[in-house]
Amino acid sequence: MFKNVPNILTAIRLLLIPVIFYFALEENYVMAVIFLTLSGATDVLDGYIARKYNFISDFGTLFDPLADKLTQISTLIVLVIQSIIPVWILVVVIIKELLMIAGAAFLYDKNTVVGSRWYGKAATVLFYIAILVSMLNKQFSLNLAFDMYLYYIAVALTIFALYMYFKTFSKLKKSAKENK
Repeated sequence: MFKNVPNILTAIRLLLIPVIFYFALEENYVMAVIFLTLSGATDVLDGYIARKYNFISDFGTLFDPLADKLTQISTLIVLVIQSIIPVWILVVVIIKELLMIAGAAFLYDKNTVVGSRWYGKAATVLFYIAILVSMLNKQFSLNLAFDMYLYYIAVALTIFALYMYFKTFSKLKKSAKENK
């Protein structure tokens, strides 16, 4: 039973996505922040338990990053709908994720997995911090503009991460051709 705890936490994160989306869309940013923070906490906890006790599963390997990306993208969609952030930020994130999925599908076919790196994790963390700041700004009319700077840095890191993953993908693809 304990072995399934990381998967249960990942499933909870997936279930929290529509809750976060709903509260953000309703402009109840306090509740959206609470559930987004809960989602982030379950992400950290599930990763910690999975690594510490070697409870890594196929489900977790697939759905953990999917839950992260769906949470991030759905929240960014709401912020675009509400004109809190410009649409190009969302477009960059979606393009990066689609390219990552295409690369991962190719590598999966070759029985190769490229794990996340610090720059990808840093971009994700910065996006979450920026999202939280944006929501709290809107909820409490704080007018703090530094959330946009966080988005700019997160976008730059996202582009850098895509470049680095593409380099890794290219090396693996070249290696696969040489081994034929």
